Amino acid sequence: MISFANGCMLFELPSGESIPFSAEMISIEVMGDGVGGLDPDVVHHAATSVFHYFKFDLARQTVSVGEFAEALENVLRGLGLQVDNPEPSPTAAQCAGADLRRLARESGDARELSFFPRLRDELRTQLRRSPRVVRFSGLRGCVKHLAGARRWSPRCQSLHDQIVAFLRECLGAEAPAAECSLVVE
Repeated sequence: MISFANGCMLFELPSGESIPFSAEMISIEVMGDGVGGLDPDVVHHAATSVFHYFKFDLARQTVSVGEFAEALENVLRGLGLQVDNPEPSPTAAQCAGADLRRLARESGDARELSFFPRLRDELRTQLRRSPRVVRFSGLRGCVKHLAGARRWSPRCQSLHDQIVAFLRECLGAEAPAAECSLVVE
């Protein structure tokens, strides 16, 4: 197992991927989501406290994003703050998605040459279901496979950005008036 900084904890994303965050990093992420009209300092301190609770009081190495969000919401409510629940997440029937790693593997030796047309076709297939959300997971693994890299590099970052931009452009071309969100993780 790869060790990470002592002040970090792994956050499990819904996709199954885990990302290390420090207390400061998670506070920035939480505030970046726009926590309504709440004071950013209060949210920062509450997120840091919840992080400390999981990391040191419970001695946990990992926590799911949902579990952390629920605990943070409870802390903020305990402080007497009104925490609005965002609109419910779309049901599985309203979501469509694909695994970018699978598309990259299926591209074979042609790699990027056949990957991008496959990606466009996959997006079109998903959009035929008229979903509210189109989710593509496994971006990091996909990029490393296509780049033939074992470690993240500037080439990987460039390819990462190209894939995201390509998906945005394709979504705009395929469904310009549709109320459909794109999630790439």
